[in-house]
Amino acid sequence: MSALVSYLATPVPVFPAAVEARWETQNRTVWNELEHASEERELVYEISWIAELGIWRRFLRSNRKVQSSTNHAL
Repeated sequence: MSALVSYLATPVPVFPAAVEARWETQNRTVWNELEHASEERELVYEISWIAELGIWRRFLRSNRKVQSSTNHAL
């Protein structure tokens, strides 16, 4: 007995040759619901051009609490 097996090639997505992207960092004061307090957060956004749609995309990549400085001037 022999079995005939055929494979269909699935198309592989092609990435654009050049992508216009940049990073933007913002420090914002936000409300922490768990601690019931305001805190400063560092938000890092990736901003890139979507050529197929003709629009810019803004995507939050990082969100972390800003550490307060412990160095005090004397």
